[in-house]
Amino acid sequence: MNVVDGEIQIASFLTVTLGILVLFLGKTLNRRLRFLREYTIPEPVSGGLLVALVITVLHLIFGLEINFGMRARDLLLVYFFTTVGLNASFADLRRGGRALVVLLVLTIVLMLAQNLVGITLARWSGLPPASGLLVGTLSLIGGHGTTIAWAPQFASEHGVANALEIGIAAATFGLILASASGGPIARFLIRRHRLALPARQSESLPQSSGAVAETDAQPPSTSGKLIGSEEFLSAVLAIHICIILGSILQELIRDLGLFLPLFVPCLIVGILLSNLLPRRAAWMPFRWPSRTPSLGACRA
Repeated sequence: MNVVDGEIQIASFLTVTLGILVLFLGKTLNRRLRFLREYTIPEPVSGGLLVALVITVLHLIFGLEINFGMRARDLLLVYFFTTVGLNASFADLRRGGRALVVLLVLTIVLMLAQNLVGITLARWSGLPPASGLLVGTLSLIGGHGTTIAWAPQFASEHGVANALEIGIAAATFGLILASASGGPIARFLIRRHRLALPARQSESLPQSSGAVAETDAQPPSTSGKLIGSEEFLSAVLAIHICIILGSILQELIRDLGLFLPLFVPCLIVGILLSNLLPRRAAWMPFRWPSRTPSLGACRA
């Protein structure tokens, strides 16, 4: 950690460490403050908002500026999206049935509406139309990962100055607003329609401090299964295999004249391998970790 011209520069390693501490701060807040649990406010949002408020106050009062190193961010984003692909299941899509189709159609319509509103507002403001996409589906649906991956293209090819800052601000605002409003709305709908999970599913879910609860304290979350060194290394190996194959796929796609951020082919490879490979085969030296506790799933 260095101080340069009154700015505190925090290295990437320390940034990751502080991020973990902020996550545990959010867990503590959700465990102790009942309304955070009742309205299903995510733990990263609870801790992150508190830290953001503290940093903002320090900046307003003392002019303090903090620059967090983001070197590890891009790699961790690839890891995250790869695990999403590894846990994806075609069987879940089939079980979704008509409700999933309706939800998909509504989502596509709203995505188009987001982009239309963003482009229209950009034109009215005298900004490049492409900047409207940065505050539309790209950031609000794709999130921070998609924004970070595509922002350089908007800056270099479409002339959108500060594309990364615009997209990150929109993604952050969307995340906070969705997290703050989604939980209360979901709680209202669950209670109004008296919705409940089937007994088998509810038993398999971990008792997370982010879940709706009526008690002021909850035990630490557990999936009911221990994660040993073999399970952990199997997950790391599977992730690395997907990233290696995803990198090769990205180069092949680039040769065709299409640019995709690295996390997209890695996610695709993870989906394909998890749905085509058997969990355990004689020729495999390890168990494929799809939908296991080692990848954050509640059940194997």
